[in-house]
Amino acid sequence: MENSSLKHQLLVAMPHMADPNFEHSVTYIVEHSEEGAMGLTLNRPVQVSLGDILSDMDIEIEVPPSERHRVVAGGPVQQEAGFVLHTADTRWHSSVPLSDGLILTTSRDVLEAIAIGEGPESSLICLGYAGWEQGQLEQEMADNAWLSSPATRQLVLDTPHEQCWQAAAAALGVDMRLMTSQAGHS
Repeated sequence: MENSSLKHQLLVAMPHMADPNFEHSVTYIVEHSEEGAMGLTLNRPVQVSLGDILSDMDIEIEVPPSERHRVVAGGPVQQEAGFVLHTADTRWHSSVPLSDGLILTTSRDVLEAIAIGEGPESSLICLGYAGWEQGQLEQEMADNAWLSSPATRQLVLDTPHEQCWQAAAAALGVDMRLMTSQAGHS
């Protein structure tokens, strides 16, 4: 499985993706093994701001978070859980290094640091995650539901939501505007 792992890759939904949770989505694969996979969708903005989240968690805001700290729906599983993808400036209690200078943190202390202006330079707060059971992601890849693209800090944290899908595909040399949403039949 090691050679075919999609860990630290971006999954770019093909135009014919019918699942509304993943239509035109880009998902960062955090973990992929024989047991299954876990990812965070990057380009599904939500109506909740980071300020709202901090207030709900009773975290006092001393320095209002900048637009460099965005909130997205990370996936349809456990949407009440929060995952913070951020730059590797500092590590907090539950920080896991990923790739290309990215860190994943699930502990409250990173949000407390952001609230006082001492957090990471930029972050993506993901509410929920995407999960695949054993063999499910491999089958979706075989069914051409996804393209796999290398994850970069720029694509994960710096690309605007509305440009992320096209930009991740373009990193592979694919222009999604030229792709059809219809699957071929013979």
